[in-house]
Amino acid sequence: MLGTVIEYYDFLLYSTMAALVFGELYFPASSGAVSTIAALGTLAVGYVARPLGGILFGHFGDRLGRKSMLILSMSIMGGASFLIGVLPTYQQIGIAAPILLIGLRIAQGIAVGGEWGGAALMVIEHAEPDKRGVWAGVMQMGSPLGSIVSTVAVMVVTLLPDDSFMSWGWRIPFLISALLLAIGLYVRLSVVESPVFREAVEQAQTRQRIPALEVLRQPRALLLACAIGIGPFVLTALISSHILVYGTSIGYDSDDVVRTLLFTSTTALVCIPLFSALSDRVGRRVVSLTGAVGAVVIAFPLYAMVNTGSVAVMTIGLMLAMVMQNALYAPLAPMLSEMFGTGVRYTGVSMGYQLSSLIGAGFTPMIAASLVAAAGNSSVPLSLIMIVGAGATILGISRLSESRGRDLTSNITSSSV
Repeated sequence: MLGTVIEYYDFLLYSTMAALVFGELYFPASSGAVSTIAALGTLAVGYVARPLGGILFGHFGDRLGRKSMLILSMSIMGGASFLIGVLPTYQQIGIAAPILLIGLRIAQGIAVGGEWGGAALMVIEHAEPDKRGVWAGVMQMGSPLGSIVSTVAVMVVTLLPDDSFMSWGWRIPFLISALLLAIGLYVRLSVVESPVFREAVEQAQTRQRIPALEVLRQPRALLLACAIGIGPFVLTALISSHILVYGTSIGYDSDDVVRTLLFTSTTALVCIPLFSALSDRVGRRVVSLTGAVGAVVIAFPLYAMVNTGSVAVMTIGLMLAMVMQNALYAPLAPMLSEMFGTGVRYTGVSMGYQLSSLIGAGFTPMIAASLVAAAGNSSVPLSLIMIVGAGATILGISRLSESRGRDLTSNITSSSV
């Protein structure tokens, strides 16, 4: 889990800084809104790179093993984050600055594209069939913990005077990535390879030359994985990233919004393990559908609460939304892992998860900011986006049979959906 915490700290830190800093420093424009939208557009670049990372890391993870790919993904992520911390601004080196920033964001996207699938499989392929949800929940706490750590880091540096923060303070959390990388590599080097993968190698099961092509030959599992993942990613984009932009645009102080995000992120530390364990008892579909329906129900009330101008009311609304997001997110790791055969599992899980992240979260902050601006700062488009995202998950779940307890040693994908 520690490795996942570190990788998501780096990846999510960029999201926060894109909303607070990068527009002014790397994408100067006559309009503040244009700068912000351009900066948020670099978030989409990272998400576009994630499926590529999923394919690359999945390919070698299915052929060479899970452990080596997790070590490589962490190294790329930590290195890219550190380099962002020392990157000159547009004022200092001109157009090269945003180009380099985009390049480093692509590297982050490729790295995180290979992280989640590998980390999920290392946990789930070690777990007993009736405990996969429990242990997957532990792994999936890495994302909210990474969010919490990155939010705390941002809160600390935003205590600096504005000039100091914009000049050098924002760089500190990125520079810390070097230390976190060293710690994470120490931990990952001691991890034992997945027993399911080792068994497949020992039994000389056929390994696909190009696992991605095999996944595409049987697209049903991939399409369902994408649909199921869209809902939680749309909610994440709206309530963890775009809310910084929207909240400050309607009068909230940015520090209040950041503190609210920190508080709501702690909800996941309770809900993700709870919902993950529950999926071992009642099934993955029930938990995921509950979160999706709940997201539809609260879509308009959520933004009505945000629009009150009360930090306390906004916090309650975002906590409710986070509970629904957690119910959608918690069953993903075991559910996707149980959909693919051993020989293509890393590739299939990574492609499904990362394509849904691209569709659900990659462009959502930028689209949301554009639609809100076009609607005169109305929150109606935000509620509709949430409903569409949850609807995609409902559609996917309705086409999926229950996967709880399936045999992970099978090399067959088509029979698992």
